[in-house]
Amino acid sequence: MRSEIYLPGDERFIKDNHIELNTMKTGLIHIYTGEGKGKTTAAVGLAVRALGHGLKVCYVHFNKRPELYGYNEIQSLQKLGATILGYTQGHWNFNRSVTRESSRIDVKNGLIALSGFILGQAPDLLIMDEILISVRDNVISEDELLDFISQKPAHLELVLTGRGATERLIEKADYVSYIQKIKHPYDQKIFSRKGIEY
Repeated sequence: MRSEIYLPGDERFIKDNHIELNTMKTGLIHIYTGEGKGKTTAAVGLAVRALGHGLKVCYVHFNKRPELYGYNEIQSLQKLGATILGYTQGHWNFNRSVTRESSRIDVKNGLIALSGFILGQAPDLLIMDEILISVRDNVISEDELLDFISQKPAHLELVLTGRGATERLIEKADYVSYIQKIKHPYDQKIFSRKGIEY
């Protein structure tokens, strides 16, 4: 007699093994920080998983312009059904038309607009990509970001990425991943490759 093999997500596997699925009644907070490559990649991977389970996902970029640099993972999220938003024109290190002050205005207005979006559209997962850079570079204060976090709906899963996560933000989070660079091809003058780094 041949026994059936079920994948862990299969309803028959769940029923046969008496597994109770946890639903997203309580949304948690994730931080992906550190100097290494992979913070946005990790957030996008989580978004793909959430979309695969039928969750409503919103990806928001700060301090970068994905459309200018061919970041096709963002296009992929959009094709899978995620809402894509962006409230800044990049970072002054990469766009000379951006200043700290213009960035401050954009990020603060973006947080206000995003609060309205959350209330109106009720996403299950919100990714705030590179928002931690705004705190690191004193564009917004740590308190301003903590205040935004404190107002999130209870069910909302929130992901914050970027270098320089502060101690208080780390303390507030439920998941914290520090991505450290051990080696990177850039050090050997191997520059960004299409489909891998962007």
